[in-house]
Amino acid sequence: MPATLELESTLTDRYQTTVPDGVRRALKLGKRDRIRYLVQSDGSVVMRRAESTEDPVLGSFLDFLGRDIAAHPRHVRVIDAGLAKRMRTLTKGVKVDLDASLDPTDE
Repeated sequence: MPATLELESTLTDRYQTTVPDGVRRALKLGKRDRIRYLVQSDGSVVMRRAESTEDPVLGSFLDFLGRDIAAHPRHVRVIDAGLAKRMRTLTKGVKVDLDASLDPTDE
Protein backbone atom coordinates (compact mmCIF):
# COMPACT_ATOMS: atom_id res chain seq x y z
CA MET A 1 0.00 0.00 0.00
CA PRO A 2 1.46 3.42 -0.95
CA ALA A 3 2.45 5.79 1.83
CA THR A 4 -0.08 8.47 2.72
CA LEU A 5 0.90 11.92 3.87
CA GLU A 6 -1.74 14.12 5.47
CA LEU A 7 -1.00 17.84 5.56
CA GLU A 8 -3.11 20.94 6.09
CA SER A 9 -2.98 24.65 5.45
CA THR A 10 -5.13 27.63 6.42
CA LEU A 11 -7.49 29.48 4.11
CA THR A 12 -7.14 33.26 4.39
CA ASP A 13 -9.94 35.84 4.31
CA ARG A 14 -9.21 36.19 0.59
CA TYR A 15 -9.59 32.41 0.03
CA GLN A 16 -5.86 31.93 -0.50
CA THR A 17 -3.58 29.33 1.05
CA THR A 18 0.04 28.24 0.99
CA VAL A 19 0.65 24.83 -0.54
CA PRO A 20 2.49 22.85 2.16
CA ASP A 21 6.14 22.02 1.46
CA GLY A 22 5.44 18.26 1.37
CA VAL A 23 2.82 18.74 -1.34
CA ARG A 24 5.08 21.09 -3.35
CA ARG A 25 7.84 18.48 -3.24
CA ALA A 26 5.55 15.57 -4.10
CA LEU A 27 4.13 17.44 -7.11
CA LYS A 28 7.50 19.01 -8.03
CA LEU A 29 5.89 22.47 -7.93
CA GLY A 30 7.87 25.65 -8.42
CA LYS A 31 6.96 29.29 -8.33
CA ARG A 32 4.32 30.27 -10.90
CA ASP A 33 3.48 26.59 -11.66
CA ARG A 34 -0.19 25.86 -12.18
CA ILE A 35 -2.26 23.41 -10.13
CA ARG A 36 -5.23 21.39 -11.41
CA TYR A 37 -8.04 20.30 -9.06
CA LEU A 38 -10.37 17.38 -9.74
CA VAL A 39 -13.47 17.47 -7.54
CA GLN A 40 -14.83 13.94 -7.02
CA SER A 41 -18.53 13.10 -6.62
CA ASP A 42 -17.91 12.14 -2.96
CA GLY A 43 -16.60 15.67 -2.23
CA SER A 44 -12.93 14.72 -2.15
CA VAL A 45 -10.49 16.71 -4.26
CA VAL A 46 -7.46 15.45 -6.15
CA MET A 47 -4.76 18.06 -6.68
CA ARG A 48 -2.24 17.64 -9.51
CA ARG A 49 0.47 19.65 -11.13
CA ALA A 50 -1.06 21.10 -14.30
CA GLU A 51 0.93 20.30 -17.40
CA SER A 52 2.10 23.27 -19.39
CA THR A 53 0.24 23.96 -22.62
CA GLU A 54 2.86 26.49 -23.67
CA ASP A 55 4.60 25.88 -26.99
CA PRO A 56 8.29 25.21 -26.18
CA VAL A 57 9.41 26.45 -29.59
CA LEU A 58 7.56 29.73 -29.15
CA GLY A 59 9.02 30.12 -25.65
CA SER A 60 12.54 29.56 -26.96
CA PHE A 61 11.98 32.03 -29.80
CA LEU A 62 10.64 34.70 -27.43
CA ASP A 63 13.64 34.16 -25.12
CA PHE A 64 15.98 34.56 -28.10
CA LEU A 65 14.11 37.67 -29.24
CA GLY A 66 14.29 39.20 -25.76
CA ARG A 67 18.05 38.57 -25.51
CA ASP A 68 18.62 39.99 -28.99
CA ILE A 69 16.62 43.15 -28.26
CA ALA A 70 18.48 43.63 -24.97
CA ALA A 71 21.85 43.17 -26.69
CA HIS A 72 21.03 45.29 -29.77
CA PRO A 73 18.31 47.84 -28.88
CA ARG A 74 19.36 50.06 -31.80
CA HIS A 75 18.03 47.38 -34.20
CA VAL A 76 14.45 47.90 -32.93
CA ARG A 77 12.66 50.26 -35.29
CA VAL A 78 9.17 51.59 -35.89
CA ILE A 79 7.34 50.12 -38.86
CA ASP A 80 7.18 52.96 -41.35
CA ALA A 81 4.09 53.84 -43.40
CA GLY A 82 5.50 52.28 -46.58
CA LEU A 83 6.08 48.88 -44.97
CA ALA A 84 2.67 49.00 -43.26
CA LYS A 85 1.02 49.69 -46.64
CA ARG A 86 2.93 46.82 -48.27
CA MET A 87 1.87 44.47 -45.46
CA ARG A 88 -1.79 45.47 -45.91
CA THR A 89 -1.52 44.89 -49.67
CA LEU A 90 0.03 41.43 -49.19
CA THR A 91 -2.64 40.36 -46.70
CA LYS A 92 -5.66 41.93 -48.39
CA GLY A 93 -8.59 39.52 -48.38
CA VAL A 94 -6.95 37.14 -45.91
CA LYS A 95 -9.39 36.17 -43.18
CA VAL A 96 -7.87 35.62 -39.72
CA ASP A 97 -9.65 34.07 -36.75
CA LEU A 98 -7.45 34.82 -33.73
CA ASP A 99 -9.57 32.45 -31.61
CA ALA A 100 -9.13 29.48 -33.97
CA SER A 101 -7.04 26.53 -32.78
CA LEU A 102 -3.68 26.01 -34.47
CA ASP A 103 -3.90 22.27 -33.75
CA PRO A 104 -4.87 20.47 -37.01
CA THR A 105 -6.47 17.63 -34.99
CA ASP A 106 -9.11 20.07 -33.67
CA GLU A 107 -10.71 20.44 -37.10
